[in-house]
Amino acid sequence: MRAAREKHATEIKVLNLTGITSFTDYFVICTGANTRQNQAITDEIGQQLKRRGELPTSVEGYEQGEWVLSDYGDFLVHVFSAKAREYYSLERLWRDAKNIALPAE
Repeated sequence: MRAAREKHATEIKVLNLTGITSFTDYFVICTGANTRQNQAITDEIGQQLKRRGELPTSVEGYEQGEWVLSDYGDFLVHVFSAKAREYYSLERLWRDAKNIALPAE
C-alpha cells in the first residue's frame, strides 16, 4: 500500500475475502481526488508490482478514471473517486470480509 500512499491515496483498505468468494482473495480499495490522481495511483501500484513480477490480467476504467479496477488474480485493486466509492460501497457490499490492518506509515 506504500505505492498508493506515495500518490496520496486516501481511505486505503484491504479486505480479506478468503472463503467468501472464489474469484479473488483480497480487495485493495482506495480513493483519489480526481481522474488524474486515480490514474497516477493505478500507475504507481502497477509499476511497483511489476518490479516484483506481478502483472495485472486486466485493468478496467482507466480512461474514465472514476473507478479503476486492476485484476491481479489473488487480489483486485480498486481506485475510486470519492463519489464512485460512496455509490458502489464495496465495504458495505462485502461486509462479511475481514478488514486487514495496514502498517503505520
